[in-house]
Amino acid sequence: MTHHGHLDALGGISGDMALGALLDAFPDLEEPLRADLGACGVLDHVSLEVSAANVMGLQVRRVKVSVRGNAPPTHHWHEIRSYLEAATCPPEVRDHALAIFGLLARAEAVCHGVDVEEVHFHEVADWDSLADIVGVASLVARSGITGWSCSTLPLGSGTVMSAHGMLPVPAPATAELLKGFEFRQDVEPGERITPTGAAILRHLVHDPADRPSGRLTAVGTGAGERRLQKTPNILRLLVTEQPEEGNGDVVTRLSFEIDDMTPEELAVALDKIRAHPGILDAGYHVGIGKKGRMRFSVDVLAASSHTEDAIALCFAETATIGLRIDQPVRRVLTRLDGPDGVKRVARPGGNTAKIESDRVASTPTLKARRHMSADVERNEP
Repeated sequence: MTHHGHLDALGGISGDMALGALLDAFPDLEEPLRADLGACGVLDHVSLEVSAANVMGLQVRRVKVSVRGNAPPTHHWHEIRSYLEAATCPPEVRDHALAIFGLLARAEAVCHGVDVEEVHFHEVADWDSLADIVGVASLVARSGITGWSCSTLPLGSGTVMSAHGMLPVPAPATAELLKGFEFRQDVEPGERITPTGAAILRHLVHDPADRPSGRLTAVGTGAGERRLQKTPNILRLLVTEQPEEGNGDVVTRLSFEIDDMTPEELAVALDKIRAHPGILDAGYHVGIGKKGRMRFSVDVLAASSHTEDAIALCFAETATIGLRIDQPVRRVLTRLDGPDGVKRVARPGGNTAKIESDRVASTPTLKARRHMSADVERNEP
């Protein structure tokens, strides 16, 4: 089974609203959530209160993060990144948190015209934002949800006070993060989507309209702090499951052409790209490009949660100045590998097995290696 999460942003979305909706849908994850926050050191500086609440007659979950008075400042992106990289939480939690903060940092860099390494957060990235983002990362990683979509988003209206004075809603970083999302206008004024909420959406939702059918298995509703005039200030999460042959997930495929690198240079670059834990595969094929030059058509496949890391790697390790991004759905049969160096795959017609090449590499002669491989595969049940 694969699980899909659809976010109905009726009132909008913020970090605490996302936490509330996820915890309402997955109440058993509250204890692991607190463990992850503790492993990251966040609970040393904040307290987390989870409670039931009522918004315009609707039962919802409210999450309140309170920062302790002696908490040190956490405003610089490079400091936050170093802090999270050193955290002892599970790697998938850390990766989600880094990806969300990385999106925020890049949006701020664009808005302020500075290098991403120079980003200094103002409205976000204090300990309450750290708690929101690490908390969402924990719940997303543990929820089993592999695909996300969302409703149209409330635009909001008016202005919001920032460190740079009064700014129009949505705030600059929020607007940068939500390019490509569809907005709606309603009667409620004020800020409806915070920068943290926007970064969470951008990280999770790659195709807002991708709302597959399936069996509804869980519903969660998180509440925001503000009280709106005519609309419940809530975020609702619908979790559905779809049976599939093999495991289904959405991945990111990056493709581009290179005609100004040598084969040796490209081989080194792809080795460095493949070394990243979020990269699933990377390769190329050769063709003829403009002016009769040899051209390498490169494809990099990455886990969707590592899209931004994969893009940065391609730009850093190769000579490309542009790439194409698409996010296909893949089906992956279940691997049953053991310590004996045999790749076993559960197929609809029965399991198959193939010996790893490394296991037979030291055996002399091609005939003997083939015979050894055939013996292993023939003797598999």
